Amino acid sequence: MQNLRKTFAFLSAAAFLGGNAIHVQAQDGDEMPSPEIREHSTMPPESALPLQELQMFADVFNQIRQGYVEDIDDSTLFEYAVQGMLTGLDPHSVYLNKADYDDLQTTTEGEFSGLGIEIGKEGAYIKIVSPIDGSPAEEAGLQAGDIILKLDGTPVKGLTLNEAVDIMRGPTGSDLTLEIGRPGEPQPFDVTVTRDVIKVASVRSRLLAPGYGYLRIAQFQRNTGEDVANALARLQSDSALEGLVLDLRNNPGGVLGASVDVAGAFLDGGLVVYTEGRHRSAKERFEANSGDALGGAPIVVLINGGSASASEIVAGALQDRARGIVMGTRSFGKGSVQTVLPVSENRAVKLTTALYYTPEGRSIQAEGIVPDIVVERAKVTSIESTRRIKESDLAGRLDGGSDVLDTESESIAALQETDNQLYEALTMLRGVNLLAGRQKPAETLAAEAIDE
Repeated sequence: MQNLRKTFAFLSAAAFLGGNAIHVQAQDGDEMPSPEIREHSTMPPESALPLQELQMFADVFNQIRQGYVEDIDDSTLFEYAVQGMLTGLDPHSVYLNKADYDDLQTTTEGEFSGLGIEIGKEGAYIKIVSPIDGSPAEEAGLQAGDIILKLDGTPVKGLTLNEAVDIMRGPTGSDLTLEIGRPGEPQPFDVTVTRDVIKVASVRSRLLAPGYGYLRIAQFQRNTGEDVANALARLQSDSALEGLVLDLRNNPGGVLGASVDVAGAFLDGGLVVYTEGRHRSAKERFEANSGDALGGAPIVVLINGGSASASEIVAGALQDRARGIVMGTRSFGKGSVQTVLPVSENRAVKLTTALYYTPEGRSIQAEGIVPDIVVERAKVTSIESTRRIKESDLAGRLDGGSDVLDTESESIAALQETDNQLYEALTMLRGVNLLAGRQKPAETLAAEAIDE
C-alpha cells in the first residue's frame, strides 16, 4: 500500500509537468491505425489529480490484490485499470500493449498478418467496418456492416476491441470461424476465414471507356498520395481524361497526410479538412497544394457504409468544394482524431483528442458523408431481350456503311450487371460531358439567329 501511494503521489506531480510525446494522427480502428508521426508537446495540465478518488482507487486495487480468487500481479492490474478508463470514453480510445504498439507502426506500411478486416464497436458487439480488398475476409464473403457474434465459439459480447483482435490473431494458414449476424438475414451463420499475410494494394486504376478513368483506393497508406499521382499520369499518358470515378467504397481510412494529398490532387489549393479539440494542439488546418491533376474534368466519388475516416475526409472536401459528385450510400461516420501517447518504450494509449470538420464546417463524426445522389448496391438484370430481331438481322438489309460493332456499349451494359453503382457513376460522367458539349454560348446562338 505504501508503494501504491507513492505511485499516486508521483502521478499527481506528473500532472503539473510537461514533456515530449509522439503525436500520431490515427483515423481508424485497431486493425488499421493511421499515424502521421511528429513531435508534439503533451497537452497542458488542467489540475492536480483528485486525491479522494485516487484513495478510493487504491482501496479497490488493494481489495482485488488480497481477495480475488486468482493471484494477479500488480502490473497486470494496472493495465486492466488503464484499459477500463479508456474503454469507458469512446470506441476508439484504447490502451496499446507492446504487440498493439508494434502493429501501429507496421500496418500503415501496407503489409500485416490477419484476417483483413477493419473493426469497430457496435454496442456490446464487434462490427465489421469493411473488409480489405483481396483479403481472406473479403474472399470468405464478409461484408461491411456484419456483426461478429462469436470467434471460434467464444462470444464477443462485452469484449474490448483489443481482446477481440487478440483472438483474431494467429499463425498464417490457420482458420478462424466467425459467427456473423447480417442485416436482412433471419439467422446468424458461420464464416471460416484462413489467416494470411495481408498485402494491401493501396491504389488500382484502369480505363472504363475511352477518356473515362477508374481510380480505386483501398486504404490510405503513407505513399498513397504519390501512388495516386502516378496512376493519374498513366491514365492520361495518351490523352487527358474526360472524367474520373474515384472509388472509396469499403475504404476504412488510413494516414491523414495521404488523404490530404489525394484530395489535393484534384483541388487547386484551399482547405481540405480541419480539426477542433479542447486544446490548442488539437486545432489544425490542412490545405491542398495548387494544381488540379485533371484540369477540371468531372469526378464522381463512390462511397458506402464501409467508407470511413480518411476516405470521408476526401469525399467531404470534394463535395464541399464543388469539385466532385458524391454517389452511393451514407458513409460510416468516423470523424474523430486519435492521438497516440507513449507511456513507456513499448506501450501507449490511443486517445480521442479532436473531431474532423469538412471545409464548410460539417462534422463527420457519427454523421458521415451523405451522397449527392443515393445509389444502393443492387443486382440489376436487363429485361431487354438479346434474341429480339433487329434491322441488321434481316436478309437483304441496306448496310449503314460500317461493320464496327458497338463493343463499348456491350462492355458498359455488362458493367451494369456486375457493379450497378460504378455503372451509374460512369453514366453520370458521360451525361455531364454530353450536356457540356451540346451547350452553346449565348453569343453563338445570337450569331446563328442573325445568319438565319
